[in-house]
Amino acid sequence: MKRKLLIYIPIALLFAAIGAYFNLQRLEPSSPETLAVNQLFAQPMVTANGIQVPLSQWKGKPLIVNFWATWCGPCVEEMPELNNMQVELLKKNIQIIGVGIDSQENITKFADKYKITYPLYVAGTDGTALLRQFGNAAGGLPFTLLIGADGKVKKTLLGGINFDELKKDLELLQ
Repeated sequence: MKRKLLIYIPIALLFAAIGAYFNLQRLEPSSPETLAVNQLFAQPMVTANGIQVPLSQWKGKPLIVNFWATWCGPCVEEMPELNNMQVELLKKNIQIIGVGIDSQENITKFADKYKITYPLYVAGTDGTALLRQFGNAAGGLPFTLLIGADGKVKKTLLGGINFDELKKDLELLQ
């Protein structure tokens, strides 16, 4: 009897371990926001300087993604403060990126004029479809996402940024 137990117990433990492993590996259903983040990272975009780069380079990093346009008054107002904030955020390993719903020419002129130092990408009018995937049905600007290093959207902000609130919300990215 003891001999049979010595054989069956390790086999039972092996099956339990295999079951636990596969249970942990089971994929959770993706939320629409997770799918949108994956689509954002899957897209190559052109920088303000005309260089096409993959946005996947930002995967695994806490991000503030700001959708904006040069013709959007509140967007233009908040960009200098976002620019100033980037220096402080780099110390916390948080990156700001701007996704322009505008032409490359307009974005390049704007970046040069206002000395924007964080990465600006050109989404053109196709960017509106992307923001809708993040729940911004009207396609309003500015629209800002806080994305954690885990690739999950921690918060969305539609309209001009309240920077005092944003600074508190940065804890969501830590």
